[in-house]
Amino acid sequence: MNAGRTARDRARAELTQEIKDAARRQLATEGAERLSLRAVSRELGMVSSALYRYFPSRDELLTALIIDAYNALGAKAETAAKNAATPREAWLAVCQAVRTWAIKHPQEYALIYGSPVAGYQAPESTIEPAGRVAIALLRILSEAQASGVLVPPDGTPEPSTLVAEQLGVLAEYAPEVPLKVLGRGMIALTQLYGMVSFELFGQLVGTMDPADEFFADATGQLATFIGIG
Repeated sequence: MNAGRTARDRARAELTQEIKDAARRQLATEGAERLSLRAVSRELGMVSSALYRYFPSRDELLTALIIDAYNALGAKAETAAKNAATPREAWLAVCQAVRTWAIKHPQEYALIYGSPVAGYQAPESTIEPAGRVAIALLRILSEAQASGVLVPPDGTPEPSTLVAEQLGVLAEYAPEVPLKVLGRGMIALTQLYGMVSFELFGQLVGTMDPADEFFADATGQLATFIGIG
């Protein structure tokens, strides 16, 4: 009985993966807006009613793809941070890991950081995976603070009351890091994704393309902006 259930579970997991792989291929050719369960079922040679037993709606399939993308990116960021020797090296490594993953998986990056899919509302199940890169960077700030190499530049202002309240969410993961440093960290995080998006969506063509040296220099400046020595 147990062996039978295990075999069924394995078969279900394999087919679920095949469905998601087919959906990713459709993302690459049609984009998220035109993702279709019927098209996925046709590619796999399934009747649509069978596919609905795995993903009852397009939105549930989108959610699965979004969670997978966030988790894949988060895992790369966490591994990069773990393998670095110093907080500054960890910061640079995580930034590069984000860029490298995005270049290798442009459609998945666009799915999670591009234009919202019309009519789709992300459920709460996407929140935790979405935070993995940010949490990895917050841990780097915590390590830098603990080792005495996190020194905010002179003149760094304290955040306004509203911003301080908003930063409270980040402070839960790095309570010992000053709010003014967390504020700079949030600025740096948005700059990171902005640079990656500019490169991925062709906005650097004719200026900073290829972007390797620009990206390395910019992420180093962001580390200094935060105060990671």
